[in-house]
Amino acid sequence: MGSKNKLKRFRENETFNNVIQPTREEAVSGVFPLKGKWNDEFFKNDNPIVLELGCGKGEYTVNLAKKFPEKNFIGIDIKGARFWRGAKTAMEDGITNTAFLRTQIELIDCFFAENEVSEIWITFPDPQIKYKRTKHRMTNEAFLERYKKVLKPSGLMHLKTDSEFMHGYTLGLLHGLGHEVIYANHNIYRNEGAPEEVTSIQTFYENQYLEQGKPITYIRFKIKR
Repeated sequence: MGSKNKLKRFRENETFNNVIQPTREEAVSGVFPLKGKWNDEFFKNDNPIVLELGCGKGEYTVNLAKKFPEKNFIGIDIKGARFWRGAKTAMEDGITNTAFLRTQIELIDCFFAENEVSEIWITFPDPQIKYKRTKHRMTNEAFLERYKKVLKPSGLMHLKTDSEFMHGYTLGLLHGLGHEVIYANHNIYRNEGAPEEVTSIQTFYENQYLEQGKPITYIRFKIKR
């Protein structure tokens, strides 16, 4: 994407009422105004809050919001020029149960209070296969601890990925740490039983992976308290 296009998207994001772009200072200083108040002050309802981490173009966030109007969805990504597409679609289609937050995933507990989140989706993350990159792997032990801080005790985690490595790594970690694996499927389009929202929503990249014959995997789990 050209720099002109990016700048145009950044400017347009600033006009969308469903996009929140805090400064890093706001996050780390603990003064982010919506922390603990997303239901009251942003969505203005008591519906469960669901996050999509590393939401990319926001396709999953928007489609889940359409499918589940009784829940609130927040797509989180550091790349605002990417989620511009999802934010714009939500604005144009009048989807009011969505928001997009531009920040780094490792700061998640700066933006959400304890027990504020009901579910977290991680869709097609970079598997960070090289050993020295494991600290960036979004299902590693440190990240799971961050998610636990904001999730309700009954909160659900979802991992959907084209990476068999990421699927296997996460399953092994979850079992090793004693977390509750509710459902796991290493090829959701070949094996029966995958939840409907996992197979009916397909992202741009997912379609490319399917064309390449890659299996798409899915894990639903709860983080042990």
